[in-house]
Parts: sequence; structure tokens; C-alpha cells
Amino acid sequence: MKSLRIMVWAFGLLLSGASLPVLAQERTVNVYNWSDYIDPKVIDDFTKETGIKVVYDTYDSNEVLETRLLAGKTGYDVVAPSGPFLQRQIAAGLYQKLDKTRLPNIKNLWPEIMARLAVYDPGNQYAVNYMWFTTGLAYDVEKAKERLGDEPPNSWDVVFRPETLKKFADCGVYVLDSPEDLFTIALQYLRLNPDSRNQNDLKRAADLLGALRRNVKKFHSSEYINALANGDICLAVGWAGDSFQARNRAREAQNEIVIDYRIPKEGTLMSLDNLAIPKDAPHVEEAYAFIDFLLRPEVAARNTNATNFANGVLASKPLINKDILDNKAIYPDAAVMSRLFTVKSYDPATQKFITREWTRVKTGK
Repeated sequence: MKSLRIMVWAFGLLLSGASLPVLAQERTVNVYNWSDYIDPKVIDDFTKETGIKVVYDTYDSNEVLETRLLAGKTGYDVVAPSGPFLQRQIAAGLYQKLDKTRLPNIKNLWPEIMARLAVYDPGNQYAVNYMWFTTGLAYDVEKAKERLGDEPPNSWDVVFRPETLKKFADCGVYVLDSPEDLFTIALQYLRLNPDSRNQNDLKRAADLLGALRRNVKKFHSSEYINALANGDICLAVGWAGDSFQARNRAREAQNEIVIDYRIPKEGTLMSLDNLAIPKDAPHVEEAYAFIDFLLRPEVAARNTNATNFANGVLASKPLINKDILDNKAIYPDAAVMSRLFTVKSYDPATQKFITREWTRVKTGK
């Protein structure tokens, strides 16, 4: 009888929510980031330190991220949009303003990089920089030498002069499926304003890009990494960090393929990928904890060492592997930095025009 009374008392306490221990709800942060863009051990260490589980999904184009965000209720707490997309998405009301008091490691950010980010996010109100990089030429050193002699591919002529690009067609060429990069670079090559919205200018850029198609094996924004590393292609218009990942994978495979990357002498696009919290993020406290963890100098350095992308944390530089820090294609000197440019997001009419013309570039239709 006594045991029955104890059971009834305990059941009553359970119903009333009184003083019996309750299992803590598991804390989670849902992250949506670019593929191959973090040291996986960083995620494990974050969870070990904070107890917050990281659900980590990846994408390989800004368009995929934007489509998800515009649909709403993504469930994501931290995302990594590139500059022009960030600008457009801020205008659409898709992000929360950052409470910088909840990001003590924000003091570690690189002022010059944050100033460049302010082109898209005035006052740096909605985002902090995660990684930054250039778009350039990645290539198989031996095969490039066979086709160009001792002069490495260091000019956009390699891509935009059909007679030169044709020399690489037999060993395979990939180009980023990123009209924002390619139109901007084509405009610069044509000595037009890379940020032009003039449809005549954009049509000239599209015509220049359309001439690539017959010599390009594929337009894709991530597959070129393994394709270069495996020797399936010999030239790619790609991003700096991805290109050096290809180099490292070839080295690991010990397949005698040597990959290099050059920033063309004419200059190129500087891109910034940034950490932001969606307006409807379900785990805001955990989002701040994750972003602040990534802004630690030692963590930012680990991510750069793993990905070969430059990061936005100035205080991380002493901790970065010397071969990465001294690589001017990843951390350009002042002279090269002066030839890097950023562009703003397209207005809807320009975006529609670019999308249509890019389809024509890739398909001829």
C-alpha cells in the first residue's frame, strides 16, 4: 500500500512538472554552407565544447541557397551567402540584424575585408565574413606547358581567345556554372565596367562567353575539383581555394598530376562568402555560438588550412600554414589586391536578362 502511495505521488509530481529531474532537450544548430568549406573536426570540437549538435548541409550554388531562403521555413540557423546575393537577400528581409554583443570574437575580423563586405552590407549589420577568394585559372602544369610552352596561363586570353582555348579542348575544360562570376570577368576583359547593367554591354559579354561553349566539356561549380585532381580535365575557370584543393588531392593520390592556379594579370572578381542568420532561424542562441566559434583565430586558421580559402579573421594569419599564407593566389599582395574588384547584386530586370543569356551561353539556344 505504501509503495502504491509513493507511485501516485511521483506520478502527480510528473504531471505538475515539479522537482523531478527532466532530461535536457538536445541543443541543435542547423547550418547550410558551401561544399568542402570547413574542417570537419571543427564541427566535432564545437559540439564537444558546447554540447550543441551541428546538422550540416551543403550546396554548390548561390541560386540553390536563395531558392530555399525565399521559400521560407528552411529550418536553417546559419547560412553562407556570397556578397551580391547577401545584398539582395538583405533587401528582401531574409536576415536578422546581428547583435554584435553576442559575438565577442568579432574583434578578430579583418578591417579591410569587412570594408569590402560593406559594399553589400552597409555598416556590416547583417553578416560577418567567413571566407574570401578570387576566380581564376586552374590548370594541369604539364599539359599547359605542352600547349603554351614556358609561359603559364596567367591571362584571360587563355579562355577568351578561341584559338588558345581550343588547344586545351582535347584534354578537357570546365567552367564555373556561375553567371555572376563569368559576366563580370567578361566585361572586365572587354574593358567595360564589370558592374555594368547596360544590356548592350551584357550582350557583348554574353557573345564573348558563348564562344567558349564548343571547347568546354562542362559548366559546373564543384565537379572540376576532382576532375582536375584525377586528370580528367586540364583547365578550369574556378575558385582559388577549390583549385588548391584539387592540387592537394592529386598529391594525396600520388598520381604525378601537378595542379596550379593563377590570378589573371587583367584582374578578376573578388568574392566574399559570409555568415548570416535567417529571419526565421529556430535556434538563434546556438547560431551565435557557432558563428562566434568560427571567428576564433585558431578555428579560422584551421578552416583555411583545410580548405585553402583565405578567411576574414585577421588574427588568424600567424596560425595559417606558411605555404598557404605565402601563396599570393590565396593571400594576394597589395599590387594584386588593387586589381581585384567586387560587384553589386543585379536588379530583377538585369538578373532576368543575365539568366536568359547564360542559358544561351551554355546551350546555344
